[in-house]
Amino acid sequence: MTNQPIGGNMMLVNSAFRNAKSFSLIPVSTDSPYAECLFDPSSGVLVLISKTEKEVFHMVPRLTEDGEPQKLRVPNAQTGKVVKEQRVSIRVFNEFYLTEHSDIELFINLFAINASSFDFKSFLVDTTKVETKQPLIIAP
Repeated sequence: MTNQPIGGNMMLVNSAFRNAKSFSLIPVSTDSPYAECLFDPSSGVLVLISKTEKEVFHMVPRLTEDGEPQKLRVPNAQTGKVVKEQRVSIRVFNEFYLTEHSDIELFINLFAINASSFDFKSFLVDTTKVETKQPLIIAP
């Protein structure tokens, strides 16, 4: 185990989350344990995306030789899906969720080099009053 200090290796930046003004934390050095951190203003949750990976199973569309999703003859009665799927193992980054404002403030003060000059506390408001705009594009 090393005696490296924890934190002081990320920077707060302005960003958008689901078309709402927000902030993110980005790493400023390679020793940061997180790839990025995103704040969701509609729920008041800070999502921490670590650099460590885990293996999970996920259902993905089964593809034809041409790379197109294989269609089912009839839609699946339980799910309503119209394409064949297969279960595959994929590697994903571990995610952590901070929901308490006190925990979010502590994390930011520990990891953000610009915590004292960036007004992140203005985003930590009552989440029942924050509205996020849904994109106008309809996605499947």
